[in-house]
Amino acid sequence: MKAFIFDLNGTMVNDMPYHAKAWTRIANEELGGNFTDSEIKNNMYGKNAEVLVRLFGSDRFTSDEMDKLSEDKEEQYRREYIGELALLPGLADFLERACQAGIPMAIGSAAIPSNIDFVLDNLNIRHYFKAIVSAHDVTHSKPDPESFTKPAALLGVKPEDCIVFEDVPKGAEAAKNAGMKAVILTTTHPREDFAKLDNILHFASDFNDDYFAGLI
Repeated sequence: MKAFIFDLNGTMVNDMPYHAKAWTRIANEELGGNFTDSEIKNNMYGKNAEVLVRLFGSDRFTSDEMDKLSEDKEEQYRREYIGELALLPGLADFLERACQAGIPMAIGSAAIPSNIDFVLDNLNIRHYFKAIVSAHDVTHSKPDPESFTKPAALLGVKPEDCIVFEDVPKGAEAAKNAGMKAVILTTTHPREDFAKLDNILHFASDFNDDYFAGLI
C-alpha cells in the first residue's frame, strides 16, 4: 500500500471511554436524559451536533446551543483524559518505521480540530502526518467516504492504494465506501460488530500485533 490513513479516537489513542463518560454526563446529568451506556456508545460517532440530534431529536437545540454543548463536552473529555493520554502500544514505533520507509500518512477523523491538536501536540507526533482532515473539513460524516477520500486526495494517492486504520463499524463502512481496505483496532467494538463488512484486512488489539510488521 502507498498510504496510511488513521482515524484518531479509539484508533491511535484509547480514549473512547473518556468520550463516553463526557457524553453521559452531558446527556443524562445536564440535559435530563436517561440513556444507557450502550445507547451512548452506539450513538457516539460523527460530529457532535449529529450525536445530539440522534439522542434528543432535531428540534431540541438551536445551532448555538449545540455548539456550546459540544465545547463543554470536549473540555470535559480533555480535562479528564490528559493524565492518561498515550498512543496505543506499538503505534509510536509503527509511525516511525512508516515514516522512514517513506509511506505518507494522514488523519481522517470526526474529531474537532482542537481535539486533534490535543493529541498530536501533546504526544509530539504532528510531523508524521502530511494531511489532517477533521470534522470541520467535511460536509458529511462517516459512513460517508469524504473523511477518507479527502486525505487521500491531499496525499495524492488513489483510494485503492490506501489502508485505513479504524475502530468503529461506521468508520470501516466509510473506508469501504471510499474503496479502501481497513485494519480494525478492537479498542471500542468486538470483531463481530464488523461482520457485514468485507473490506477488513485484520483485527488487532494494538499495534504490537505481528501483522503490522508486514505492512511496511
